[in-house]
Amino acid sequence: MDNEKFDFNVENQDIEIKLLLEAIHLKYGYDLKEYSAAYAKRRILQRLVRSEIKSISELQHLVLYDRSYFETLLLDFSINVTEMFRDPLFFKSLREEVIPILKTYPFVKIWHAGCSTGEEVYSMAIMLKEEGLQDKVQIYATDFNAKAIEKAKEGIYSIQDIKKYTDNYYEAGGKGVFSDYYVAGYDSVIFDRELKKRVTFADHNLITDGVFGEMNLIICRNVLIYFQTDLQKRVIKLFLDSLGNGCFLGLGSGESIQFSGYGDKFDNFIEREKIFRKKYPNVL
Repeated sequence: MDNEKFDFNVENQDIEIKLLLEAIHLKYGYDLKEYSAAYAKRRILQRLVRSEIKSISELQHLVLYDRSYFETLLLDFSINVTEMFRDPLFFKSLREEVIPILKTYPFVKIWHAGCSTGEEVYSMAIMLKEEGLQDKVQIYATDFNAKAIEKAKEGIYSIQDIKKYTDNYYEAGGKGVFSDYYVAGYDSVIFDRELKKRVTFADHNLITDGVFGEMNLIICRNVLIYFQTDLQKRVIKLFLDSLGNGCFLGLGSGESIQFSGYGDKFDNFIEREKIFRKKYPNVL
């Protein structure tokens, strides 16, 4: 009997979450139903605990009548798991296989979509500097989480993470001394401002916003895995439309374009690292 009651409560909880997401869509225009159901539920329940609220219905009331609370909940949906040179072999592949091609372009535009707090953006800037590309590149680093963007602009990170970041840097093929790129003080490090001179940080929502220029390289790693299939397809189409012919798309290790409906528009440039190259159109 207890199990039946538990299942009933879970079912009611799922209904309440669907109603909450629909209310957010109607009130604010954000369709959070596009996230995977498990991810959305986890984020909402975490906010419930943090706010010491007893029910999702009570949370819905706050969301509808307090915009600042809605914005707090919205930030909960932002994906902020990142680190410098995350998955070092991905960055090493970029350095060895993609950057030599980018060097042949007169100017290079890179879009880092879903950049979170900026660690991978600074990783890219360091690599481009070491490869002599810094002065002919523009990086657009975007996220819909305004607080994450502000942290990324600051370039200040915990000193506790530096050993891990240093190991990643050398494993990714770093050619210099990693400590030359930051200044340490107390419990934090701040990265060299020169690394930001070719970086533009901006708000952009992959769910609601459109094409972001014509890029030579788009990096969007470990974001699509939190989206439902239809949204994944739309985002891949967005990236396809935002890339120049013969240009590159880098995804996370658990992501793919295989079932997006646009897989035939790309070559598997480095399959093991999920780096794809947009095909040139057939010329008759």
